[in-house]
Amino acid sequence: MNRKLAESQAKAEQRNSFELHYGDRVLYRGKTYPITAKPGNRAGFDGISFWMPPGLPPAQIMGACIQVYRLFARQVINEKVLAYAKRMNAKPSSIKINGAKTRWGSCSAQRNLNFSWRLMMADDAVIDYVVVHELSHIVHMNHSAKFWSVVENVLPDYRMRQAELKKLQRCLSLENWE
Repeated sequence: MNRKLAESQAKAEQRNSFELHYGDRVLYRGKTYPITAKPGNRAGFDGISFWMPPGLPPAQIMGACIQVYRLFARQVINEKVLAYAKRMNAKPSSIKINGAKTRWGSCSAQRNLNFSWRLMMADDAVIDYVVVHELSHIVHMNHSAKFWSVVENVLPDYRMRQAELKKLQRCLSLENWE
């Protein structure tokens, strides 16, 4: 029992001390990229690094990374939702990007899809899984066998993708992304 408590406290300490600095690496679509300083007052991602103005404190570096994640999430997730929706003949009412910490995606009874910007840390196979999962809720608003059949019809390897998502979730549980 003491070992479990010590492990839990160590994880909490790691999470609470999480900061981002120039030179640190962050995940984007399953790969890690460095955070670099670039003259100017904007932040972005160029396929090589997450770049932002020099001299930012850790909290602002994190904020700039989140801003970039949100921007790319809108673009990438919208494209994926539209492509899979067409293939699945599912018609979402809206697609929104939010800051959910424990939910990768959701689908309302009104067919509104929500996705966490944190999903941009996952690789494309995992992002596709979450998109297909939420689109499948337009057809079946539960996790019944019929629901999983829809998911499996589109992504026969969904269980492997689901396992990868759980690994990412465990990894991110040690980081405090606001």
